[in-house]
Amino acid sequence: MAAEEKALPIQALKAHVAINVNSVTESIEFYSKFWGIEPSKVRPGYAKFDVQNPALNFTLNEGSFNGRGALSHMGIQVASTEDVVAVRERWHAEGLLPRDEMQTSCCYALQDKAWVRDPDGNEWEVFVVLQDNLPATAACECGVPVEETSKAVSADLAANSCCAPSAPVAIAR
Repeated sequence: MAAEEKALPIQALKAHVAINVNSVTESIEFYSKFWGIEPSKVRPGYAKFDVQNPALNFTLNEGSFNGRGALSHMGIQVASTEDVVAVRERWHAEGLLPRDEMQTSCCYALQDKAWVRDPDGNEWEVFVVLQDNLPATAACECGVPVEETSKAVSADLAANSCCAPSAPVAIAR
C-alpha cells in the first residue's frame, strides 16, 4: 500500500500538545514570552495558547508529574465529529485499540474525541471542539466538576492526562 493511502483521511487543523506544569501562573508568564502571545483561555489549573505559527493548540495542566515528566498528552484537532470517527476507524483497521470519549467536557470545552496509547503509554487524541470557553464551573478533568475536584484527584487526573480514559471504551459502529 502506498504511503499516500495510509495518510489520515482528514485535513488536520493543528497539532495539540499538553504539558503538566507545577504552576500554571509561572508557566503562563514563561510561555507568553516564549510564544509571543497571551493565552486564549485561562481557568484554575489550566491555560491554552492558540498558537498560529506553528499551528498548535498548546495547553498547560497544573498537577503532579508522578515521575512521568511534563508531557500530558498529544493530539490532532480536526474539523468535525465525522473526522474523529474516520481517524478512529483507520486506527481500528490498523489494529490499534481506540477509545471513544464523545460529548465530553474537557479543558473547558465540549468535545468529541478518540484516544490511542502508544507502547510507552503516551496518549494521543484526535478531537473536535464543539463548544469552547466554557466557564470554570463547567465539568472538566474527565467529567469531575472543577469545584468538586480535590487536589489529590486533580493531581491523579493530571498525571493520567486530561480526560484520557485509562481503559478502552466500547467503539460505536
